[in-house]
Amino acid sequence: MRATEELMTEHRAIERMLVVLEAAARRLDEGQAVRPGLFRDVVDFVRNFADRCHHGKEEEHLFPRMEAAGVPRAGGPLAVMLFEHDEGREYVAAIADAIDAYESGDSSAAGQIAENARGYVGLLRQHIAKEEDVLFPMADGVLGPDDKRELEERFQQVEAEVMGPGVHERYHSLLEDLERELGLE
Repeated sequence: MRATEELMTEHRAIERMLVVLEAAARRLDEGQAVRPGLFRDVVDFVRNFADRCHHGKEEEHLFPRMEAAGVPRAGGPLAVMLFEHDEGREYVAAIADAIDAYESGDSSAAGQIAENARGYVGLLRQHIAKEEDVLFPMADGVLGPDDKRELEERFQQVEAEVMGPGVHERYHSLLEDLERELGLE
């Protein structure tokens, strides 16, 4: 599997989690209770699967190779992607910061979670589209066969050394559990 195909496969799982987060935020907006642990699970998924694994592959391996192949980091698509990764981290941090207050019954915390969830979902949907419509085709065009092969090896290294065995499976199982909990199956 090409490195960019692997990233797009990961996008499908991330999009499923966005649907979960959006549904949970909608419930909060409607005044319904949502299990605080659900938000903790979403934050765990996003920080580890989406950020540490997926964005890690992009930031530490794909983007530097693209830059070495002549794609400028400043003022171009790489700068936009990096900015959006940071923006996403801010949304997730705000959600994480509000969970304890929500669990304690702070009425404003539900609104903070819902607002930041909506912001994150909107950002990530646009971000994924930009990567798949612009950045990944660009990468496939500028990177040579050796770079692509090396990227595939580095991505496998991230899976083995950074994430560890069985982690993808655990997060896919978590996704299924959360979808079932919210009736999204």
